Amino acid sequence: MTVRKAVLAVALALLTPAAVTGCSSGSAHGGAASVGTAPASSVADGDSGWNRKRFLAAFDKRKGTTRTASPTANNGLVGAVFTHDTGGDHFCTASVVDSAGQNLIVTAAHCVYDPGAGQRSDLVFVPGYRGGDAPSGVWPLGAITVDPSWANGGNPDLDVAFAIVEPQGGKQVQQVLGANRLGINKGYQLRVRLTGYPSSQDVPITCMNLTSQQSATQLRIDCPDYSGGTSGSPWVTGFDPGTRTGTVVGVIGGYQEGGNTPDTSYSSYFGDAVQALYNRATS
Repeated sequence: MTVRKAVLAVALALLTPAAVTGCSSGSAHGGAASVGTAPASSVADGDSGWNRKRFLAAFDKRKGTTRTASPTANNGLVGAVFTHDTGGDHFCTASVVDSAGQNLIVTAAHCVYDPGAGQRSDLVFVPGYRGGDAPSGVWPLGAITVDPSWANGGNPDLDVAFAIVEPQGGKQVQQVLGANRLGINKGYQLRVRLTGYPSSQDVPITCMNLTSQQSATQLRIDCPDYSGGTSGSPWVTGFDPGTRTGTVVGVIGGYQEGGNTPDTSYSSYFGDAVQALYNRATS
């Protein structure tokens, strides 16, 4: 058992078998193995209106440093995952991702689906959670979509899940908060911001750094203090200051369920298989 990123004990008594939404057969690796490495100098897409030189200077100054995340619009797309409500402990992280239904979040599969046992029940997403408050509401999780290779055998190359959240007050979560875009086949070297919720804290943390290739199917990043509870934390690149959103190219998970030390994290590579997973979740 790894030291890492999800605090699974809180959910063990609540495991209930469930069908995988929209599962179909296919390669676990998709086309990720053949994807070329993006240039290390690329800031990412969405550079319009952006002062590149100032951005790079700020990035270089702050990279690899973890601090408390400010309550910004983009950080507000990230939330803690609880069982039932905020009265318990949060054990994972998730974030809103753009979809036609405006009701989708992305997280690590190991946060929400136990291989061989099924979908975890009675989970809620609390975006912007801070100091015991839920400023943007509590959103129950509905249908969860994972790849069959995760559902049947816990394939670390597809430790990714999409979950529909139920509307609140007649509105979908994306209508209330906005959403980051999903990034597919973006390469291995990207400047990203990593934001998540350690289970030992009631505020999110954030860190910027350059990702690297762990393998053809895994990304790696070095950011300190990403301990239990940060599984599912989004890796966001290409931030657009106009829309206050970016592109999610990974979530903490994958190799060693995210890593066995708090200072190095991993993600399943977002390639063709993750695109297919997203397509099933949104259909």
